[in-house]
Amino acid sequence: MSNPVGGNIRSTGNEPSAPSRGPAVLGADVGGTYARLGWTRVEPGQPIRIHGLRKYACADYPDLAAILRDYSRWLQHEQGPVIRHAVVAIAGVLDGDALLNSNLAWPVSLSATRRDAALEHLQLINDFVAVAQALPHADASARHLLHGETGSTPYSPAVVLGPGTGLGVALRLADGVMPSEAGHAALSAGTPAEQEVLRLLSRGNAHIDNEEILSGPGLVTLSNCLCELRGQPRRWQTPAQVIQSAQSGNDTLAAEAVSMFCAWLGSLAGDLALTFGARSVFLTGGIAGHLARELESGSFQQRFLAKGVLAPALQKVPVWRIDHGELGVLGALASYAGDALPPASGDSRKGALMP
Repeated sequence: MSNPVGGNIRSTGNEPSAPSRGPAVLGADVGGTYARLGWTRVEPGQPIRIHGLRKYACADYPDLAAILRDYSRWLQHEQGPVIRHAVVAIAGVLDGDALLNSNLAWPVSLSATRRDAALEHLQLINDFVAVAQALPHADASARHLLHGETGSTPYSPAVVLGPGTGLGVALRLADGVMPSEAGHAALSAGTPAEQEVLRLLSRGNAHIDNEEILSGPGLVTLSNCLCELRGQPRRWQTPAQVIQSAQSGNDTLAAEAVSMFCAWLGSLAGDLALTFGARSVFLTGGIAGHLARELESGSFQQRFLAKGVLAPALQKVPVWRIDHGELGVLGALASYAGDALPPASGDSRKGALMP
């Protein structure tokens, strides 16, 4: 039985069917906590319209195929189209037939998922490649300026990053999107307080990566490190608890943790912008949405610019927060729409995590 979280979150067009001659394609955005699914009919030259958007809790299902099957059954029950083609935006790197990922609720096999979901063609793409591909398709009202000027918004080169269950990063170029595993690159401290946090994390660990702090679980880790440094007991188990405590106005330690998180994220965003010569930066993800006010308060921007003699190079680079819960699904569908016709049945070339 279907067990979606929130059911139809948002849908466009006639539901669940949409008259068209183009093929019906399923797009999915699968993270460590939730999977969001929707579908469209691909029409060359026409805007992508998401139909039947639904959200599922990944932990409620034994594997990815079970979620895809559940969605297909719901769509059939609602007299929607039969889905034979699917693009899944998912965090990780495809190694042969297996997806390498540390944040998913279950392992993913490309061939087994395609077979068990009764699909003719299945493509897996990096989740932040999908987000980067979706940017030109998103409504301008979803963009909120955090830093820089409000003139034109260059989409290349553009850094896209977002803290969620992990830390996603991608680079949008003029001729495509480059996936990145910058979330697993080494975390760098820029202040004495960050050095103290890094010292605690380094006990018994040879490598501390960026998402150890710059993610939802990382915000909890950071907060608990500050508790230890201040001689206080740990008191948070979820990022929501930390954020609620900070925003209550009565918890200075939680507020310090959130401020440090935003500053650390700004520092990494500036590093990536300099590394790739980015002309714009886009910040996405649920954590960024929950911390919208804090990201606009100053510490993010200050550390984004704190790059010594190269600070002027970042002064005019716009940094946008994207408030759009469907970017991953939109990007997955955009990936299919931009492709040539699908390969012959059984051809797995489209399974690679490529832009």
